[in-house]
Amino acid sequence: MTGTYVPDFFIDKYTLWGYHVHKEKTKEVIIMGEHLHEHAVVPRTDEEKDKVMNRLKRIEGQVRGIQKMVDEDRYCVDILVQISAIQSALKNVGYTVTERHMKHCVTDAITKGEGEDSIEELMAVLKQFSK
Repeated sequence: MTGTYVPDFFIDKYTLWGYHVHKEKTKEVIIMGEHLHEHAVVPRTDEEKDKVMNRLKRIEGQVRGIQKMVDEDRYCVDILVQISAIQSALKNVGYTVTERHMKHCVTDAITKGEGEDSIEELMAVLKQFSK
């Protein structure tokens, strides 16, 4: 298997759709691009989409603000504070998506008897998310 080595993981082919975990001896291998579901089990409501999209647009604006700060040679600590705010905002978006995934996709997989794969998939992503 080819991929880029990251401590504890081999990561191969990134897509936005999901991850699949394979165990090899003592290492976990995540194949990004393979996933358990083609689409969300329960499609996101317009309200859910709007909430996440609005947060992401705010973050995008913050990133542009940092670019401007760098271009204007602003004080490093001010830039670092803004970077920290963006990291926190992205983490909160991730928590929102994770919560929804657990309540819908993982719950559905458990009901269908596919819970182990779904939980392994989620745990692999959470390990990456927590780095």
